[in-house]
Amino acid sequence: MNKLKEDLQEMYKKSGLKQLGMLFLLTEGQIVNEKFLVYINDLLSSGEITDLFPEEDIDNIVAGCQNAAKAAGYQTTREGVWNFYIARIKELLHMSLCFSPVGDGLRNKAKKFPALVNCTVIDWFQEWPYDALKSVSKKFLDELDLGEESQKEAILEFMPFSFTLCNKYSGKIFETDRRFV
Repeated sequence: MNKLKEDLQEMYKKSGLKQLGMLFLLTEGQIVNEKFLVYINDLLSSGEITDLFPEEDIDNIVAGCQNAAKAAGYQTTREGVWNFYIARIKELLHMSLCFSPVGDGLRNKAKKFPALVNCTVIDWFQEWPYDALKSVSKKFLDELDLGEESQKEAILEFMPFSFTLCNKYSGKIFETDRRFV
């Protein structure tokens, strides 16, 4: 827990004080304690993690952001500067969570920590059916002049074929190297 807290403090300082864009990548295997998700839930929902910084650090942060907050039109009170700092964190600190949807793990975590679902965009990396791939390619290619009708049909057939072929070989790579591609 202390190491996670230190890492979050460092990322907050870099993005909030130094204006560096940051990506916090966290895999399911790195969550060794479910209490980690309390911090992650707070970060995702409001940007403000309770008790992340001791009072003296907050004072230093407020002093470091005073001029920038004033220039951005925020009140120069402690609360106003802190709100500016959190707004900057929300803008510059991004999070990528890598969880498996297999089993009940993600569902149970989402029940306890709703920001995992409510405050994120979920990308599902699963194969698409052939007909769906063809439908999408038809939608986008219909607007283009692709020559004769036979050429257009060949291109429309190639698009889902190429995706399904990639999926097939990605499965073979997983079987031999135990790696997803």
